[in-house]
Amino acid sequence: MTRFISATAVATLVGGFDRAPAYAGLAEALRALIADGRIGHGARLPSERELTESLGVSRTTVTRAYAALRDRGYAEARRGAGTFTRVPGGPGRAPDRVLTPRTDATDLIDLNCAAAPAPPGVGAAYEAAMAELPGYLVDHGYYPVGLPELQRTIAASYDARGLPTDPDQIMVTPGALAATAVVASALTGPGDRIVAEVPGYPNAAGALGVRPTRLVGASLDVEGWDLAGIAATIRQTAPRLVHTIPDFQNPTGNLMPDAQREEYAAVLASARTVALVDEAHQALALDGQQMPLPMAAYVEAAGGEAITVGSTSKMLWGGLRVGWVRTPRARMDALTQARLTLDLGVPVFEQLVAAHLLRAPQEILEAHRERLREQRDALVASVARELPDWRFRTPTGGLALWCELPRAEASSLALEAEGRGVVFAPGPVFSAEGGYERFVRIPWTRPVDELEQAVTRIAEAWRVDQAPNTRRTPERVMVA
Repeated sequence: MTRFISATAVATLVGGFDRAPAYAGLAEALRALIADGRIGHGARLPSERELTESLGVSRTTVTRAYAALRDRGYAEARRGAGTFTRVPGGPGRAPDRVLTPRTDATDLIDLNCAAAPAPPGVGAAYEAAMAELPGYLVDHGYYPVGLPELQRTIAASYDARGLPTDPDQIMVTPGALAATAVVASALTGPGDRIVAEVPGYPNAAGALGVRPTRLVGASLDVEGWDLAGIAATIRQTAPRLVHTIPDFQNPTGNLMPDAQREEYAAVLASARTVALVDEAHQALALDGQQMPLPMAAYVEAAGGEAITVGSTSKMLWGGLRVGWVRTPRARMDALTQARLTLDLGVPVFEQLVAAHLLRAPQEILEAHRERLREQRDALVASVARELPDWRFRTPTGGLALWCELPRAEASSLALEAEGRGVVFAPGPVFSAEGGYERFVRIPWTRPVDELEQAVTRIAEAWRVDQAPNTRRTPERVMVA
């Protein structure tokens, strides 16, 4: 279906565009909006007359601006129909054959990957970074711990959240997963134990096992963390590291409150165990709530050690592979040595993009959160309507819904749904030890119409899938 955008909406979006000359400023403003997705691909732009009236400019200005858009590949004229937006090269892409199990399905809805499209503003950050890049080409380009500018920006973000941080405590990495691998490589050796949450992010378990360590599960449920049980596990196993995701935990969506963070921190400090805190989803609070203090603040106040990893990938866009480690200064040398065995640094261009986005994140993040909030609410309503016997708690942030089924048939349901063109992750994927056959994870990272169609198909599969579960868990490459 063709989308329309009114002249009034365009006038609001382009705002105070550069009028020297006006046609070039208008064309550039429109191009940036199309590139960022704020005006979608294939949308019909207002007629020249309508836009002329709304903007208070001459007809020639709009005519030349549209012509400039067409020349740069961001619009096309259709005889008798008007001017339509386009993205150079087209919006289509070949699916990644590792991440998408059924590339032959033209109407496949991929809910296996809990990662959202880029929000408005990301494209503009890439353009700003490109303008800055020449200044770095005169140097060797290696920054093993990160561009100083980006280190300062990340440190300032921790300061703003109540965790005083100096730039020399920051190491920039190619994503939070790489950061996790660096920490595990630096701090653990053969036979060491690492406690990790179950259910948990499966790729994190792989990154924690870069050395021949022993992973020990700390169970969670839909109500949150069993701190008494976790404390007992820590006492019994004396782990070198405890990996936790206190902010919209993946896959449960749980958010650890301040009181629990303080209690957990005391346990970790008493055991002299380093906390490895994954904050990849921390910025995705969707209900306007005030977030708890960073877990590391509580651990340090209790006299313990905490290393925090973060990322732009879940916060903004998966294609921006920039993460970081915030570490006590005494650990930085060991982390740097471990990091140099894995890679020599994040590309300069990517770091410049991340610095632009992190310096002024609120406007971009709010647009991102607004879209995710709308999609979450639509998914919750669809599941409640189509699958009333499923149980779940609506997370206040993050990217996914963790649903409990009335029967332990998650794996067979996933296979049945895949035959109907929907891919999602059943519960056993999130536990190396198996189990969780009564759970599935459904992200809300796709457009509302896709989510509603996906739930309809899953409901059809659920009604068909009545036999006891005898099929194996579908193999999935997990991203988020």
